[in-house]
Amino acid sequence: MPLRQVKLDTYITNDESQTNNADAVKLSILDQSPIIKGQSPNTAIEETVKLARVADELGFHRYWLAEHHNMRGLASSCPEVLLTAIGQQTKQIRIGTGAVLLPYYSAAKIAETFRMQEALCPGRVDLGIGRAPGGDMLTAKAINEQALYSINEFPQQVVDLVGWLRDDLGDEHPFNSVKAMPKGDTCPQIWLLGSSDYSGSLAAHLGARFAFAHFINPIGGDIVSRQYRATFTPSALENQPTSMVCIFVVCAETYDEAEHLAASIDHRRVMMATGKESEILPSEEAMNWPYSEREKQIIRQERNRIVLGTPESVRNQLSIIKSDFEADELMVLTITGDYGTRIKSYELIAQEFAIN
Repeated sequence: MPLRQVKLDTYITNDESQTNNADAVKLSILDQSPIIKGQSPNTAIEETVKLARVADELGFHRYWLAEHHNMRGLASSCPEVLLTAIGQQTKQIRIGTGAVLLPYYSAAKIAETFRMQEALCPGRVDLGIGRAPGGDMLTAKAINEQALYSINEFPQQVVDLVGWLRDDLGDEHPFNSVKAMPKGDTCPQIWLLGSSDYSGSLAAHLGARFAFAHFINPIGGDIVSRQYRATFTPSALENQPTSMVCIFVVCAETYDEAEHLAASIDHRRVMMATGKESEILPSEEAMNWPYSEREKQIIRQERNRIVLGTPESVRNQLSIIKSDFEADELMVLTITGDYGTRIKSYELIAQEFAIN
């Protein structure tokens, strides 16, 4: 069902932080709030808020929070709640979700939540929408059993969500008289997120922004992203295509150090692949883990989801991906075995791209 055409200036949703440097890259952060072994989930949340402040100071463009459920290694189960704390602790950076998993929820309730976020931080809020379960099927059933059956209704949910956010459900909509409060002059930017051609095609059809999760699926995303741009239909949301690619990155001053830091995510991905989801191990412990030959093979296969190396090498690799995807923006996700090296990785990237 296509979005109804309305005046493009009904609400203000454009980026305010455009740069005058034509060669500059919009660089953003996705945070999954990792829980490191020996640290509490509360610490993981505190570190997320701390990293958001650092990202704001460094000049990153956006800071997005992920939604995951029943995962020992990730603490952010309610990004729409955590977003409020991020908004209070930052000044300029755009803040948002990557993503709210819409099939779990009422479109009207998510619209209310993000109209409230927009009231708190006008002109800075992004609503990234996804349809993945964000956990195993038993967990999904526990959170909302109907979500398992409503995924085919996702396009209509998106249309309704947009209608409520923009106060434009249409005269024939059965809930047209229901308003998402608080109303205002600005509206969150709406992004569809995905790791396959489904979300790209839907974003193009609905005329929405699109973000591809390279860190989940490193194969074929460039084709999906280019197809999104080629088939984009202007809408009430956007009059031209805008795309982003999100990439897992480990950056350090030397290649050997980057390899050492990447051991933590190597271990996590082995555990997930073998049904043993766990906390994030410190790098030294992960380096010395007694992997089987099968697990070593998993590590080799999973490495194509990671960009790692020195700042110059990382910049070159990210620039190639950006070009291949014809992307307008880059978003980076970093998890290491301690919170200090995670911040350092982002600092090196910001310095190399000269984003401040």
